[in-house]
Amino acid sequence: MVKLDVITTRGGDGGETSLGDGTRLAKDAPRVAAMGDVDEANAAIALLRLHTTGAHDAMLARIQNDLFDLGADLCVPGSEGGLRITDGQCLRLEAEVVAMNAAMPKLASFVLPGGTAAAAHAHLARTVARRAERAVVHLAATEALNPAAVRYLNRLSDHLFVLSRALNGNGAGDVLWVPGGAR
Repeated sequence: MVKLDVITTRGGDGGETSLGDGTRLAKDAPRVAAMGDVDEANAAIALLRLHTTGAHDAMLARIQNDLFDLGADLCVPGSEGGLRITDGQCLRLEAEVVAMNAAMPKLASFVLPGGTAAAAHAHLARTVARRAERAVVHLAATEALNPAAVRYLNRLSDHLFVLSRALNGNGAGDVLWVPGGAR
């Protein structure tokens, strides 16, 4: 069980932070940056959840917990047996994408962020998830990581895109791109 008695420790005042295994890293280290971007994606999903109910909200609640698992995975380098993001979580996202997408017409244009407030928040969460993915890919180029971490973030951005369309009346309220010459 997690127990956090003291929040302000002053341990980071010198520009370093502790990982879950006690290792100290600079706050701008790639691992810390990746952890921060995953945390920011989670916060963006929290804002999205202010605009969702029912099955969509339940999916997002699972995703928020998954992102904590992914953060724990990043927080303890090379750990075995602890909290880890898994292929099962990636497969669940894929299945949810397929199910949501089945109710929508095929796309004939690129979709701009927008439509309903919920869809706009989903697009914002998608872009933050993509940033987290880039940070984790950058980290994976120099350190061994759980390969499911990158897969999960890649699936998550797809999920949030399809969810944005679902939140726009299954695509009926999508804001479509109008190429330059046609505007």
